[in-house]
Amino acid sequence: MILGQIGSFLQLQGGIKFGWYEKYLWAILLCSIPISYIYIRAVNLYVEAFGGQIWQSRLIGFALGIVVFTLMSTFLFREHITLKTGICLCLSACILAIQLFWK
Repeated sequence: MILGQIGSFLQLQGGIKFGWYEKYLWAILLCSIPISYIYIRAVNLYVEAFGGQIWQSRLIGFALGIVVFTLMSTFLFREHITLKTGICLCLSACILAIQLFWK
């Protein structure tokens, strides 16, 4: 799931940082195929791990997406974590912890 989130971030926001869209539009579009496959496999693994239930995969994916987006935007775009963003990160960590550890 983390690899899918990183791929999605680079695909969607990478063009803003590096100007890929104008030069490599088709390459970016073709990258959607392996990124989608990574997400499909990750969701299947989560659903198997949680006994066939799908909610956990969605909430874990959401929480990991928030964390990856924050880290990538901090390192690539030098955007600082504001109080609002920090609180959202804490809430995402809570969602992740609840899904992983609450039985």
